[in-house]
Amino acid sequence: MATTVSKLPEPIKVPLRRLRYLVGRVIFYGNGRFCPICEHTSRRFLKSGLNSREDAQCPHCRSLERHRLTWLYITTQTNLYDSKPKKMLHVAPELFFIPKFKQLLGDNYLTADLFDPKAMVKMDITNIEYPPESFDVIYCSHVLEHVQDDKKAMREFHRTLKSNGWAILNVPINAEQTFEDPAIVDPDERLKAFGQKDHVRRYGPDYADRLRDVGFRVEVIKVNDLVNNDEAYRMGLASGSDEIFYCTK
Repeated sequence: MATTVSKLPEPIKVPLRRLRYLVGRVIFYGNGRFCPICEHTSRRFLKSGLNSREDAQCPHCRSLERHRLTWLYITTQTNLYDSKPKKMLHVAPELFFIPKFKQLLGDNYLTADLFDPKAMVKMDITNIEYPPESFDVIYCSHVLEHVQDDKKAMREFHRTLKSNGWAILNVPINAEQTFEDPAIVDPDERLKAFGQKDHVRRYGPDYADRLRDVGFRVEVIKVNDLVNNDEAYRMGLASGSDEIFYCTK
């Protein structure tokens, strides 16, 4: 349904999304799960992903495990909400985050994407057309695995991040060591090699070292660094949650 709705004109999509939301409130009524992003409870979360992960997607805001984990970290462990002005770059923005960041930051919030026309600016992250130290915060999640020259994009993030700023640059970690092969260009071959037709590599735990190679200091945060087992279970973070890569200069 989501794919079909996304192709419809905006005036039609709005009531359909509202209807889906109301139906979801009824079907998933309960308090077994809690989404810290939309702050709704539900009986359970939806399955999601190529491997059909259980308890993965919030039926209300459609967030996944990695989004809920990142939101917990941003709101409890960073200075984003300390009331001091900050300029934030949000690459490939998730719909459920946009109103929250926009309300907090106002005109200092910038969304960017290479292909999405709804983003505020069209941006190639390997060539960010902003001067050095432009942003206090950069958030880019599950994008670099689509980028041929990820090191160049990392250098651009490092260049445009303020010296006292921070970035969260998350990717899926699904290999023992990062694997890439520029010769693999066929979508079906990429699916076999990298897990998705539009991925160009699989990242391993050495991803943090790739970030350090361009000058970042990197802290890797896991689920149990933020919540206990019971809290993780209720928020759907017990399995499938990505690590958070918190980067500073």
